[in-house]
Amino acid sequence: MLNPRLAGRYAKSLLDLARERDQVAAVYNDMKYLQGVCKQSPEFVQMIKSPVISIEKKAKILEALLKEKITGVTYLFTQLLVSKNREFYLPEIVEAFIDQYNALNGIHKVKLTTAVPVSESVKKSLVERLIRETDIEHIELESKVREELIGGFILEFDNNLVDASIARDLRDVKAQFDKNFYLQQIR
Repeated sequence: MLNPRLAGRYAKSLLDLARERDQVAAVYNDMKYLQGVCKQSPEFVQMIKSPVISIEKKAKILEALLKEKITGVTYLFTQLLVSKNREFYLPEIVEAFIDQYNALNGIHKVKLTTAVPVSESVKKSLVERLIRETDIEHIELESKVREELIGGFILEFDNNLVDASIARDLRDVKAQFDKNFYLQQIR
């Protein structure tokens, strides 16, 4: 049950509070940590989304897992979510906060998908080329591997998609054969 409006509002409130207390960078680091926890542990996400587990138990679990690892502002925010029965939306709120932080600081997310892992030097040269050829100054590169691409890459940034994969080329060739431009179409 996704609710981007609610997540955006809570994220904005947390960002405003962090700005007020001059802890934006610290809260951002906490959100990156929580994002990692949510991605690495599906059990954690299931626990916070479970209607069977009581609010008190969720609060205690979050305290045990997070109290020593995140700042006081972020910890109190997670406890507020639990007390308002909004812990279900924590993964969405984390993503919304990171997006708002990136927008505030002019950081653009770029997703690179390849068939095999690429070296750090290739990633660095890609970032440098994007900075050189676009108006983007700050780039946060996220790379992932999808073997079904066979070769090449897919690059996504600012609602742009560059698909230079072998799999796409093969789909294009298949579409040309399906269309078969060399036979007259009889109606």
